[in-house]
Amino acid sequence: MISYEPFWKTLKDKSVTTYTLINKFGISSATIDRMKKSKGISTMKINDFCEILDCTVSDIIEYKKD
Repeated sequence: MISYEPFWKTLKDKSVTTYTLINKFGISSATIDRMKKSKGISTMKINDFCEILDCTVSDIIEYKKD
């Protein structure tokens, strides 16, 4: 299962809020909601987060065995 736990830690570490992602960077609230509910997002969105947060994919997602 893909987990977004690293994403929430990265946001906290970089002092970025979901409000900032939505209003400054144009990330849709639906994308944030999907991540909160552990649903899939596109690789393009993962790429966007990596650019915005200046991080790697492993700072956004990780694989956890069920």
